[in-house]
Amino acid sequence: MGWTEPTPIQAKVIPHLAAGRDVAGQAQTGSGKTGAFAIPMVERLDRDTRAIQALVLAPTRELALQIADVVRDLGGQKVRVATLYGGQPIERQLAALRGGVHVAVATPGRLLDHMNRRTVRLDGVRFLVLDEADRMLDMGFLPDVEQIIRQTPRARQTALFSATLSPEIGDVATRHMRDPVWVRVATPSPTVSTVTQYYLEVAEQDKVRALRLLLTSGDVPSALVFRRTRRGVDRLAKTLKERGIAVQVLHGDMTQGARLRALQAFATGKARVLIATNVAARGLDLPEISHVINYDMPEDPETYIHRIGRTARAGRSGEAITFVGQYDLEAFDLLQRRLGGALKPHPLPLYR
Repeated sequence: MGWTEPTPIQAKVIPHLAAGRDVAGQAQTGSGKTGAFAIPMVERLDRDTRAIQALVLAPTRELALQIADVVRDLGGQKVRVATLYGGQPIERQLAALRGGVHVAVATPGRLLDHMNRRTVRLDGVRFLVLDEADRMLDMGFLPDVEQIIRQTPRARQTALFSATLSPEIGDVATRHMRDPVWVRVATPSPTVSTVTQYYLEVAEQDKVRALRLLLTSGDVPSALVFRRTRRGVDRLAKTLKERGIAVQVLHGDMTQGARLRALQAFATGKARVLIATNVAARGLDLPEISHVINYDMPEDPETYIHRIGRTARAGRSGEAITFVGQYDLEAFDLLQRRLGGALKPHPLPLYR
């Protein structure tokens, strides 16, 4: 596969998983975390048993397919892998399952569908992986994930990977993992050098007005606006639509079809504003985004870095503007310390 040296997350995680320990790891996309859990997972499979021994849960179809490809490359022809996700005819997946499967890589919704049909049994799972766990929680998958975990044996080994280790992630680890080893890998590059980063001090009650001024008085061809909650996304979208601004939304309560339609409308310019929760902070490649606007302060510096990485793609330049309200000062101070002076005050004349 062309790998010659382990990445930092692989060097830290593989020995613990190989020794049978549960591991909770913080690592970004592209850090080599798939290899970190897939190498010890594949080595411990019983290839003579045609039953699901390893289960990997992923938030999206795209990530599930990527993980399955890596597992197949590592395992070779004797390791049988099934990828279970929505949007593909279920008959194709049923045929793969009937042939016997060692590893299932699945999105939560489609796996529950198989479980309800009794086409998947999880009583033989010895190795469970929750990949991009923070994104699964943000997309509203926690109840599904909890239901799936309860159908696996208590004696299983569990690995959890997340770009951010929030209190909610800690709660999941406490409930479902046995004395996990916590592994953190620092982000190699704090922010994208081609993103001009601003902050805008604005009272909570004035944020809508500030956003409208940015969208109408400045050169903002396309804007990805982040809010912390799904309800906040819908409420802001309704307000902007009432003021004649073309808006699309993206969050975890939407069907896959609705999400694709929203992304298409934004990508084709039918709507120049996309309001989203952190579900859009990773995994989307929309190179025409000129501005990222943090309407709500990011929960931590890692989330900030993921968000602003949606602009300045493919060598382009971009701007990131973060609203700082009266309740955000502590989080803002932490962000400034992490970024080392990269944030500059925005020149918007809001209170003059």
